Amino acid sequence: MDSKPGNRPRLLDLFCGAGGAAMGYSRAGFEVVGVDINPQPRYPFLSFVADALDYLSVYLSAVPEHAYDAIHASPPCQAHVKGMAAANRALGREYAHVDLIAQTRDLLQATGLPYVIENVVGAPLANPVRLCGSSFDLEVRRHRLFECSFPLLVPPCDHSRQNGDYWTSWRPNGETRRAKVVQVYGQAAERDKWGPAMGIDWMEPTELAEAIPPAFTELIGTQLMAHLKATVAT
Repeated sequence: MDSKPGNRPRLLDLFCGAGGAAMGYSRAGFEVVGVDINPQPRYPFLSFVADALDYLSVYLSAVPEHAYDAIHASPPCQAHVKGMAAANRALGREYAHVDLIAQTRDLLQATGLPYVIENVVGAPLANPVRLCGSSFDLEVRRHRLFECSFPLLVPPCDHSRQNGDYWTSWRPNGETRRAKVVQVYGQAAERDKWGPAMGIDWMEPTELAEAIPPAFTELIGTQLMAHLKATVAT
């Protein structure tokens, strides 16, 4: 960690998308640099268009001019979304969503830097913690898993705090039920509510559908910052 006065520690945000995770780390005090294979014109910080794992491999093979202090990675989650793998097999497209978690972890561990891997519930992360929007007074649940190479304390879910009345496609026994939280996914309705529910005001709906609330990584980033400072102190 660069402890010179006025310098913020730098965090590399791999598979960065439009920057939901990045904003949380920035609020926790990090200078964030994003990498994504697709252009991200609304990413709120410096970013590069590149294959995330190729970028990390290059980082390992050469001493960078400006080293990073920590890394966050959100490898594609579709291979682990409930029901999607079965649907792909039924359609003869097992190739459609690859699992990059193990490869990502190997490269992250090789850097020797503190790291975070984020993915959906059901993904094969090592000893992950789970975060939920209900713990942050958000109108989404957005359950996500986080594998961290440093100790992390997280609040539990509290769904009893979420009592909204929102659109849903849930139809048990053929009857339509309303949802207590905003539904943020590809074909969900009430898209004008997605951004406010997630705490994000700079993304388009397609980007929001792939994002996580910044509140999640602000919590993680605050503890990561303390971990970095403690490491320097020792």
